[in-house]
Amino acid sequence: MVVAGVVAASVFSLSGCNRNSSSQIDFQMGDRITAGPLTYNVIQTVWRPQLGDALKIRVPSQRFLIVTVSATNGGGREISVPLLTLVDQNGKEYRESDNGEGVDNWFGLLRDIAPAETRQGNLVFDVPLSSYKLRLTDGGEPGTERAVWVDIPLRLDSETGVDVPVQGR
Repeated sequence: MVVAGVVAASVFSLSGCNRNSSSQIDFQMGDRITAGPLTYNVIQTVWRPQLGDALKIRVPSQRFLIVTVSATNGGGREISVPLLTLVDQNGKEYRESDNGEGVDNWFGLLRDIAPAETRQGNLVFDVPLSSYKLRLTDGGEPGTERAVWVDIPLRLDSETGVDVPVQGR
């Protein structure tokens, strides 16, 4: 009976540890999000049917989603922020574009952030109109980095350019 009690207590304590070690933590846009030494803020999102101006238009295969992000390095060493990823409701991943052509204030391809430095800029994704989760990393080495998730709800504004069918025509 004592052995059964010890085994049961061990199982309960181990199962509690597993719940707390989950690496998926969800946040909302506008939250200050700490991932290791980095503190992120996802400021806004804007959908675009194209980028650029009349002389040089860039057309997506789906739609462009522009995500404005700031990142602050609170650590003691320089950290490189990799290209980020959006994940849809079905688990399909969409990597951020490495081409910032036509994107004002593009976050850039090389993202080394010095200690105590903050960088803000726009990320660009070519994705279908939908809600997503943005995976933000702590800047760790590949295979050891940890991620947190930010909900990116589908929000349409007047510049999105989505055609809505009109009833009765």
